[in-house]
Amino acid sequence: MAIVYAETNDAEPSTFRETVKFGFSVEAIQGGVMIGDAPAGTRSLSFDGEIVPFDEDGKFIIAFNRDAGQAANLVATLDNGETLRQFINIAPRNWKIEHVSINRRATTQSAAFLARRGPELEQINAARAVHSGSKGWRQSFVWPAKGRISGQFGSQRIYNGDPGSYHSGIDIAAPAGTYFVAPADGVVTLAAASPFTLEGNLLMIDHGMGLNSAFLHGSEILVKPGQGVKRGEAIGRIGSTGSATGPHLHWSMKWKQARIDPILLTGPMD
Repeated sequence: MAIVYAETNDAEPSTFRETVKFGFSVEAIQGGVMIGDAPAGTRSLSFDGEIVPFDEDGKFIIAFNRDAGQAANLVATLDNGETLRQFINIAPRNWKIEHVSINRRATTQSAAFLARRGPELEQINAARAVHSGSKGWRQSFVWPAKGRISGQFGSQRIYNGDPGSYHSGIDIAAPAGTYFVAPADGVVTLAAASPFTLEGNLLMIDHGMGLNSAFLHGSEILVKPGQGVKRGEAIGRIGSTGSATGPHLHWSMKWKQARIDPILLTGPMD
């Protein structure tokens, strides 16, 4: 475990300050997640100005967006009034960037598309706002399916100098109908009753503490909103619904507003 020592709001040395520390399981990296241990006696935590909840044993989670800057600020306020600040250095990633000498194809969104898209986005945002109390965020994550990696998190095309959107998840190509499973414990927050315009049959799961997974393009969803699921439990079947050119599972993850790379939680596929 990598130990990160904190600085207090008092410059004078003390036995208290020598023993107080934050603990983290991994190093900070763009698109990554860190499980931390708050110092004993922590009353509240904030990360770049936002409150971070923590468990009774002091465990908490923070994450770094794909385009996170070089540093972040973690602050613990203790029961005795001490304030501890930790500046976290965030390692950059070498993203797969493809420069193409064609102009980005213009797309026109029809009135019918816009009429459908608004309510879909409302459902997605509502699902991400659910705090289920799940402890899945504390587990080791498993791959929801096995297959060829056909799309990498963070990859991006630059069209004659004009950046396109980066890929927000990881794509796993597999035959239509292949089961996919929950990568960790959680609670279903969205199971689309009918295919969404872009995501197709969309399934979302809250793993707790602001960490959630979304699974796109399924041919079938096997669980219902509000249902608790266990790591490794079958939750759907792979398909090509929505905006998809072939059967695959698009798995994306977010912590609060930060988009994160699932492979940093699972490790390479066996």
